[in-house]
Amino acid sequence: MNVSQAKEYIKNAVKLYLKKDEFGEYRVPVVRQRPIFLLGAPGIGKTAIMEQIAQEMNIALVSYSMTHHTRQSALGLPFITDKVYGGVSCNVSEYTMSEIIASVYETMEESGWKEGILFLDEINCVSETLAPAMLQFLQYKVFGRHRVPEGWIIVTAGNPPEYNKSVREFDVVTLDRLKVLEVEPDYQVWKGYAAGRNIHGAILNYLDLKKEHFYNMEMTPKGRSYVTARGWEDLSEILILYEEEELSVDETLVGQYLRSEKIVKEFTAYYDLYQKYRRDYKIAQILAGAPSERAVERARKAAFDERLSLLGMLLDRVRTDMKEVMEQAAYLSDLKKHLKSPGAQAADGEAGALETQLEMQVEGRRKLLEKQQTANTLSDADRKKHRLVIRFLEECRRDLAVGAGNSGEDKYGYIKEKYNAQVADMKRMTEEVQGELHSLFVFVEEAFGQGNEMLVLVTDLTVDGASAQFIAAFGSPDYGRHSKELMLNERRDSIQEEIAALGL
Repeated sequence: MNVSQAKEYIKNAVKLYLKKDEFGEYRVPVVRQRPIFLLGAPGIGKTAIMEQIAQEMNIALVSYSMTHHTRQSALGLPFITDKVYGGVSCNVSEYTMSEIIASVYETMEESGWKEGILFLDEINCVSETLAPAMLQFLQYKVFGRHRVPEGWIIVTAGNPPEYNKSVREFDVVTLDRLKVLEVEPDYQVWKGYAAGRNIHGAILNYLDLKKEHFYNMEMTPKGRSYVTARGWEDLSEILILYEEEELSVDETLVGQYLRSEKIVKEFTAYYDLYQKYRRDYKIAQILAGAPSERAVERARKAAFDERLSLLGMLLDRVRTDMKEVMEQAAYLSDLKKHLKSPGAQAADGEAGALETQLEMQVEGRRKLLEKQQTANTLSDADRKKHRLVIRFLEECRRDLAVGAGNSGEDKYGYIKEKYNAQVADMKRMTEEVQGELHSLFVFVEEAFGQGNEMLVLVTDLTVDGASAQFIAAFGSPDYGRHSKELMLNERRDSIQEEIAALGL
């Protein structure tokens, strides 16, 4: 299965394990809550899906890599204590709490989340001295004398032995206590994830053309050659920063993230070509609705690879802008709750009361942000939204403290005006992005007609989360019309194939 399918299996398992009966007790006893074991090649996104699950289910996440743990750190350190048995005092050995279980309790204390996932990575690489204790842990959720708190689900992960020399293959006794999910790399699934992570357009375009280069593991005369999803994502981040600083990208840089000479050479050459296309076609002019006749004619005559690259560049820019609009809309919607709160409105007119109310709201939002960060339930989008809300409220508090809202207008009215100005900015931004989307459809129709390029455009806008949300919220007549036409064409082709099959 791919990582997306594995994610759904894990979410379902967690949901069922956390289900309670009428007395508030978990329906599946702890001893029957089989830990999940994700088995897959390195760098395909096993850790990433655990973060997504915690964020989507609003539960905590504690992650540990088992490779560095010794018996002492996992089980706890021994110490001598006094016990009385049958009236006789004895010295006995006890153990301090496991570092791993202590981290779970610390997360519960600091974040307030009482349920979550304990994710143990590379569990099949534990040391020989720790291996016997793992069997007890996997069945009874106990390290030493200390149990994992109720409400915490165990998910583990590891690599097959061909990828890691430290792997100890589990015996049947151990495997019989696990729910094993074997995960394979899948580019199409990763592409959906990549769109939400703003992966560089050159990488997505290149992999659309060279899907076999998404994940690569092979032995060469120089040793193991490898390319992973993690490598592509890390390369994307550095490419964006290099472009911001106008630094040159070469094979040496790319080779630090992709460990395959062939793929490094091919991607670096494609990246240079991608940058050339970006300059030659003048993407900004196309999306402003003013493409040059030369650009249209060149696109019309271009090979399919070049067409896909051009379309990818245009989509990348529009998708990024649509995502920014949706993030701004989510932030303003969240901020509106603060401004409409009875406390904020009631405080208006009392000396210093509104400033105090704003300060309390800022402090409350900061604490929520800290708790979500501690529990690892915070997505990048939510983190940005929290910070934007905090910044707005702090700016208002500072403005009021230096006299804003005192000359001819009430303080609460000043805040509303400031908020309305940001809403107006978002509306202007929305109209600009709608204009870009219209210009994109016009250009594709003029250059390529209703060919495969239009199908790629409509499909990408449909499957990308931010794009689909933007179109659903603000509409796009071009998308609706072309989507309908493509569906009719597909239905017509299907009917023709059915007629041909009948031999009429």
